[in-house]
Amino acid sequence: MMNLSEMNTLQQLLYYYRENAGYVFEQFTRHFLISIYGVLFAAIVAIPLGFWIARHKKLADWIIGAANVIQTIPSLALLSILMLGLGLGSDTVIATVFLYSLLPIIKNTYTGVRNVDTALLDTGKGMGMTRLQLTYMVELPLSLSVIMAGLRNALVVAIGITAIGTFIGAGGLGDIISRGVNATNGTAIILAGAIPTALMAVLADWLLGLLEKRLDPSSKVTSKH
Repeated sequence: MMNLSEMNTLQQLLYYYRENAGYVFEQFTRHFLISIYGVLFAAIVAIPLGFWIARHKKLADWIIGAANVIQTIPSLALLSILMLGLGLGSDTVIATVFLYSLLPIIKNTYTGVRNVDTALLDTGKGMGMTRLQLTYMVELPLSLSVIMAGLRNALVVAIGITAIGTFIGAGGLGDIISRGVNATNGTAIILAGAIPTALMAVLADWLLGLLEKRLDPSSKVTSKH
């Protein structure tokens, strides 16, 4: 049998996957869950906030500006700040992902709602629809594809941020990359963590992109003709 040191990088990579398949899958799942939790929590806050500032335009610049400021903080610095209050582990990474996800979701929700045709809103009002009915039956369906684009951007960024969670003991695919960096000949181990991370980001972007197109009202009109 060939010695590990005699294998090329591809052979070492395949060997690593074969010997550590369970561990890689466990870290992949953990990585994905940390990313998705952070984005979902952000969506719960950011989507209603986006609708609210779309109706209170004077506050929009302030709130979007505050979310912009968060984006300027380096991810490692933000992790370190949050770690002081939340300690080590996945909770701190989820909180970091949450904060970074606010801007794209708030901004896209605001843009989507503001771009809804006012004539449709006036028609709804003329039919006696309440503000809540206008929100759920007119504004939300028409702005959903734009909101989905914000969620898509947030999730792709979140997957990258979660990779550095290894530095505070959060686990995820960053752990595998970190082991490769610390190994003597760790190129294959680095790739073993980097490839699934990249695949996760590409698949998330592609799947949410498909969903975004399906939710786009203009694409439904086009398909009917």
